[in-house]
Amino acid sequence: MAQLIADRRDVDFVLHEQMKVGELTKHEKFAEFNKKTVDMIVSEARNLAIKEMLPTQKESDEIGCTLENGVVKVPECFHRVNKLYKEGEWLAMIDDPEWGGQGMPKTVSLAAEEYFIGANPSFMLYHGLSHGAANLINTLGTDEQKKACLEKLYSGEWSGTMLLTEAAAGSDVGALESTATRNADGTFSITGTKIFISGGEQNMVDNIIHPVLARIEGAPPGTPGISLFLVPKYRINLDGTPGEFNDVVCTGIEEKMGLHGNSTCTLTLGSKCDCIGTLIGQENKGMRAMFLMMNEARQLVGLQGFAVATASYCYALNYARERIQGKHMLAGKDPNAKPVPIIEHPDVRRQLMTMRAYVDGMRSLIYYGGMAHDLEVLAETPEEKEKYADRSAILTPIIKGYITDRALEVTSHGIQIYGGYGYTKEYPVEQLMRDARIFQIYEGTNGIQAMDLMGRKLGMKKGQPFIDYLGEMRKTVDAAKQTEGLETLAARVETAVNRLSETAATLAGAAASDKVLNAYAFAHPFLDVTGDVTMAWMLLWRAEIAAKNLNKAVGSMDLATLTEKAAKNKDVAFYLGVCKTAEFFIMNLLPATMGKFDAIGDINGAAVEIPDVSFGS
Repeated sequence: MAQLIADRRDVDFVLHEQMKVGELTKHEKFAEFNKKTVDMIVSEARNLAIKEMLPTQKESDEIGCTLENGVVKVPECFHRVNKLYKEGEWLAMIDDPEWGGQGMPKTVSLAAEEYFIGANPSFMLYHGLSHGAANLINTLGTDEQKKACLEKLYSGEWSGTMLLTEAAAGSDVGALESTATRNADGTFSITGTKIFISGGEQNMVDNIIHPVLARIEGAPPGTPGISLFLVPKYRINLDGTPGEFNDVVCTGIEEKMGLHGNSTCTLTLGSKCDCIGTLIGQENKGMRAMFLMMNEARQLVGLQGFAVATASYCYALNYARERIQGKHMLAGKDPNAKPVPIIEHPDVRRQLMTMRAYVDGMRSLIYYGGMAHDLEVLAETPEEKEKYADRSAILTPIIKGYITDRALEVTSHGIQIYGGYGYTKEYPVEQLMRDARIFQIYEGTNGIQAMDLMGRKLGMKKGQPFIDYLGEMRKTVDAAKQTEGLETLAARVETAVNRLSETAATLAGAAASDKVLNAYAFAHPFLDVTGDVTMAWMLLWRAEIAAKNLNKAVGSMDLATLTEKAAKNKDVAFYLGVCKTAEFFIMNLLPATMGKFDAIGDINGAAVEIPDVSFGS
């Protein structure tokens, strides 16, 4: 059953062999997280995910959430799981022990969350947003706000949300209409309606803390006039207990395509003129403050996409090994040939390899993002801290945008491998694809992620962070060039990295010219090629480690010899799979990226030049 959520062997490979998390223990902050401790954390997370969370996935999808008299009831099966999750103190894995956190490296926490989200993304969405709200308060909140909220948020006793979206202000947050009126005691009276609020109302917790964007009366229009407020569902008494109701009313929940176990709410604030909030951060700096939470949330969405994709791959792989249908192609017309598992059929193998290549690359990329966070935390100089902060900034739109695009593709392959059964509710892969679809939309659509990458991150600090990012890729290429069996793959990736550099320069130039609209029409294709090359880099990096281990263990990269050894040695089998997966992506999928580079380089204007009336009636 464990294999149906994530590949533990690959999790260990990325943690210990690729990211080398053990080196973090050289620093006092992470000294206690040695290999034994890390492996125990991942094992405990896997056990909770498999034994308790996974059984709730189908049930919560079928039951969903219900709204009765302003109270949202989550699926009943969530209450036991929530209790166990809180008892394990899983929500605050990376956070300060002062507020109840465990203080572990983020890279390690991602391995645990991979299992949790893969088991039930609807359930985990409540906790992901709670962590984001707590982190926001921990970073920008007053001492009073921290004392009132942090321990209860990090423990899971209370939950948190993020209130941005309004009916007239979706992606254009600056158009919001919610208002904040000053009170004599320094608080604010909040009025407005927010929509699409994940976990905005639910009955697993005693209180819900809402960070809310609103405009103080008299503030400038648009984004520059937005402020951020802390608005609890129940006002907080001096002793820290929930007090009187704070006029935050759930007036509806959405019927959605997926994530049925998570409530998506419409919240009305101050309908009785009795909703009180306190300012978080500075006046009129609300969007800047909220982006602290949004950037964390965007990387979380990438993790959600990946976790659902890897679950789909594991299910599809297991099914392909068990489903018997059709004779082997090499059996020809032999009337005595027996049907074989569908994994023996070339097109099924192609799809499985496509799924695996993306899943393996996603895991490495997400854990790499975690390592960038950990190294920023451990940085001893301002320059080093800035370097890793910039690396995280570059990675955020790639992790959120590219990974969630590919996650939907992977889950679609998962259905295809099941055939007609995959389209039914009898098997889990159709639910995974439905759940995955929202990840391309919320926390900033992938079109917005593409514009962020091209418009902000590419030119950030005169392009140096992006140049440094490409430089990391070239280090891997250089190492792979010196590794037996990887010379051709290294050359292919080197060509792709060079083309990415050239294309980035071309787009940046076009964006600064009268072809600005043409350039931005290629923002998403640019996100695609950046992600493709990043996948190739991650897979080549993995293969370079694996090939060295194979040469050491077997003394040869001869396929026949390796295949023979793999039948008897699990490590050889694993490392051979890593190498072949990199070969598949770089030789079969990466060539299509080169065509994408050609299209982007032309900066063709058809998409922006066509008159609106010419789209059709």
